[in-house]
Amino acid sequence: MCDLVARTGRHQQRYEDGCRLLAGCIPFRYKDVDQTCNGKQQKEVEVLMINSTSGPGLLFPKGGWENDETVEEAAIREAIEEAGVRGELMDFLGFYDFKSKTCQDEFSPDGFCKAALFAMLVSEEMDIWPEQSTRTRHWITVPEAIDQCRHPWMREALVNGFSSWLQNGMCNSNGAATGTGAVTVSGAKVDDD
Repeated sequence: MCDLVARTGRHQQRYEDGCRLLAGCIPFRYKDVDQTCNGKQQKEVEVLMINSTSGPGLLFPKGGWENDETVEEAAIREAIEEAGVRGELMDFLGFYDFKSKTCQDEFSPDGFCKAALFAMLVSEEMDIWPEQSTRTRHWITVPEAIDQCRHPWMREALVNGFSSWLQNGMCNSNGAATGTGAVTVSGAKVDDD
């Protein structure tokens, strides 16, 4: 049994200018590749996606940003609730606007949403998590994620946000570079130090 319980309902939901505000993340990890380049161990980046409960394709964990939490806390909570992972938010990737029929309500009658997404370096995969009965985890490469991503706005976040962030040199919130060696993203090797 899981001691954590997923939040439900929208009574604490944040809205701005007719948009429902969401928070989420692109969870990732490094996987060592059995090769070296110029004496450095190569690493491949894998991202964690979860199944959609309402149709085909895969998603990144995300959900409502509520009044009693910061956007970072909301992103971390959604990763725990939906994907059963904990980790460090490495960087803010941007805001992504989209429209959703499931988000239509009295405060956002047209279903407009604005999602804040972060890159999260995963440090723990939980054995038990709140939505494990309806969600399955999938560790896949970035090219596989691009192909399997259900929503265009998430694909845009993956390509233009996350992949660009990786290729431009990853930094944590203290400005320190993360990782060592060469990293492979979208089939291309990137030197990250």
